Amino acid sequence: MGLILLFGTFFGAMVVGIPVAFALGLATVVGFLYEGIPLFVAFQRIMSGISVFSLLAIPFFIFAGDLMMQGGIAARLVRLAAAAVGSVRGGLGLVNVSASMLFGGISGSAVADTSALGSILMPVMKEKGYDADYAVNVTVTSSIAGVVIPPSHNMILFSVAAGGVSVSQLFIAGVVPGVLMCICLGIAAYVVAVKRGYGGEPFLGFRTLARSFVVAIPGLFTAVIIVGGVLSGVMTVTESGAFGAIYAIIVTTLVYRELTWEGFKAAVLGSVKTTSLVMILVATASAFAYLLALYRVPESLAGSLTAISDNPIIILLMLNLILLALGMIMDMAALILICTPIFLPVVRDLGMDPVQFGIIMMMNLGLGLCTPPVGSCLFVGCVIGGVKLEDAVKTIWPFYLAILVALMLTTYIPAISLTLPAYFE
Repeated sequence: MGLILLFGTFFGAMVVGIPVAFALGLATVVGFLYEGIPLFVAFQRIMSGISVFSLLAIPFFIFAGDLMMQGGIAARLVRLAAAAVGSVRGGLGLVNVSASMLFGGISGSAVADTSALGSILMPVMKEKGYDADYAVNVTVTSSIAGVVIPPSHNMILFSVAAGGVSVSQLFIAGVVPGVLMCICLGIAAYVVAVKRGYGGEPFLGFRTLARSFVVAIPGLFTAVIIVGGVLSGVMTVTESGAFGAIYAIIVTTLVYRELTWEGFKAAVLGSVKTTSLVMILVATASAFAYLLALYRVPESLAGSLTAISDNPIIILLMLNLILLALGMIMDMAALILICTPIFLPVVRDLGMDPVQFGIIMMMNLGLGLCTPPVGSCLFVGCVIGGVKLEDAVKTIWPFYLAILVALMLTTYIPAISLTLPAYFE
């Protein structure tokens, strides 16, 4: 009865429009009152949930991403991608995917990727004769590279929810699956472009390619500082995030000289808002997870799944389907904090490495950012591209399929996500 009341309150609160973080808090209070547990225990769980040193890295990562979005780094990465792959048939679609892979690996944010690259590339693609729905679909789906390719603040959330899985291992584990996903998306973009008869852009020459690469190096070096600092052991995740933010300010103001005072204020305001939302989610989800453990939800789920099948392949397929379905109706950060304590014991019983499961969860929930009814990247992309949501969804399925191919390969071939972490161990 207590579990029904907990989830009933949570989903009921969301149905009436209460934000996820506050719905979690309300459900937690109701659950504690029903069980007769003193409310000060709930507040203890809330405070302990955000009293984690590695969480300090999140505002730095978000701030660095917002600075780069405002400071001209995205435009230079687009020029680099255009010089490299723009001459291929349907080249601007491949430019979009390549730029998303580069920018996502720096900003760590799918929404920032959609906003920054969409504002630059969508008008150009439509001007060159590409259909608006194609421009939106490529931009939106490729933007989730930002949650898989390091650095990603969502990986820090997973580390905290999983009880301390190494952030550096998660970072390096996301490289190959992220690149694999972008390759699959690039193939889908090319196939659709050929089917629709899109042409390519003239090859600008190796000198232009080299010049574009040199100009983009300062921006690309942001990811080297953040990820390299963590992997080398020179800096903690929080320290690398702080250095990354400082470096982003230096690059955008002194090197590229495109960060204005208004842009700086927008970056500060945006990062404060996002960080506030994330921290409230972490706090309330921590107390919510306490009740999930009290009701033995992970053990019950494991028993239910094994009752259906004891085949690990089938169980992993069911977990993927559950995560995909949840990703379509709930916020990514909230799902990481809620689902990780529930599903992680299940996959551990199957012998899966928590790092591999972390990457699988990033890919699943990242796809949720591109699906209706609550896909934030899809909404942002449709607004920027001037396309109705229903028109974009009608033609986006080849890109969904590409992401699912990468997801299945990552799920059933552990070496894809675990080879690099083992090498850097």
